[in-house]
Amino acid sequence: MTFDKVYQYNFPTTIRFGAGAIKELPAYLQKNGLKRPMIVTDPTIASLPFFKAIVADLQAHNISVEVFSDIHKNPVKSDVYKGGDVWDNTSRDSIIGIGGGAALDVARAIVLRVNHREDLFKYDDLIGGDVYVTNDVPHFITIPTTSGTGSEVGRSAIIADDETHQKKILFSPKLMAQIVFADPVLTMDLPPFITAATGMDALTHNMEAFLAKNPHPLCDGIALEGISLIKDSLEKATNNPDIESRSKMLMASMMGAIAFQKGLGVVHSLAHPLSSLLDTHHGLANAVNIPYGMEFNIAGFEDKFRRIARTLELKEETGEAVVKYLFDLNTRVNIPHHLRDIGVKPEHIETLADLAVADFAHPNNPKPVSREDFKQLYLKAL
Repeated sequence: MTFDKVYQYNFPTTIRFGAGAIKELPAYLQKNGLKRPMIVTDPTIASLPFFKAIVADLQAHNISVEVFSDIHKNPVKSDVYKGGDVWDNTSRDSIIGIGGGAALDVARAIVLRVNHREDLFKYDDLIGGDVYVTNDVPHFITIPTTSGTGSEVGRSAIIADDETHQKKILFSPKLMAQIVFADPVLTMDLPPFITAATGMDALTHNMEAFLAKNPHPLCDGIALEGISLIKDSLEKATNNPDIESRSKMLMASMMGAIAFQKGLGVVHSLAHPLSSLLDTHHGLANAVNIPYGMEFNIAGFEDKFRRIARTLELKEETGEAVVKYLFDLNTRVNIPHHLRDIGVKPEHIETLADLAVADFAHPNNPKPVSREDFKQLYLKAL
């Protein structure tokens, strides 16, 4: 694979992948008769030169653009409702999500909201709400700018309640993008911290998917290859990026999102409460917690950890070696080892444990996780 051309993958979403893929966007819209897209992004990306260049390119092709960027870094229901109001008031014909997980989650939730006007959380997958996703949805395009969540190839959005901070999953195959423009050039200017945090998020997706308890050999193979790509590229992408390392991370991120349809686990249930309660960056929350969560999972699953260690090309093919690798990798990309270093205080632990045990991710963990387990993991990581 060379890194100076655009490839097409169908899995099942059409993915245009490679340096320069973004340049195909205006022609794609024109070919599909789309003249009035609503772009959903976050406030930071909306201010960056590459985003303004995308908008200018669309306008140069006589395409009317409405930008909605009034969202939180950890999305909440009110973000989606505000975006829905913009759709209603500006006569749009399609939605383009540009950004990382937050922007793409809000974009996907707005896609749902357009023709599904019951309370947003009626459609929560955890209570069977996907059965109510019956109407058509707008034409949806995703353009990732980070290599973390892989939300561009997903079919769900994670949105928190404004009041309770509990995260809900909006899910339906209808919410998959019609096309993804995955251009690693758009990730080249990510600062080191965001590269590291989102990259560790992608690693968490791949590792947890591989360990998740449901049998799914297709996802297992994808997850192991994603782990291998991250091993080869995250440190370079963070500290001395080039198009090859950025391309490998972007691909690994999408692979993690494909693999975790099998399930996630304890690390995500440790991380989600940090984001909802303390507004911690999701990738950073995963990055700090992953060594502790993986250590919790070793006993009884030594064979799976042996395969992970082999994929990482570790000298010792053990779970303990994998945990050491994760701590060492965090050090190399300047991620702290302790929750206290990212604002967690002892008085937060009880509430975090309550939120963690109520979280949707850990039921797919290879072993059960109790509230006391979560409390002890938080204390160990503190």
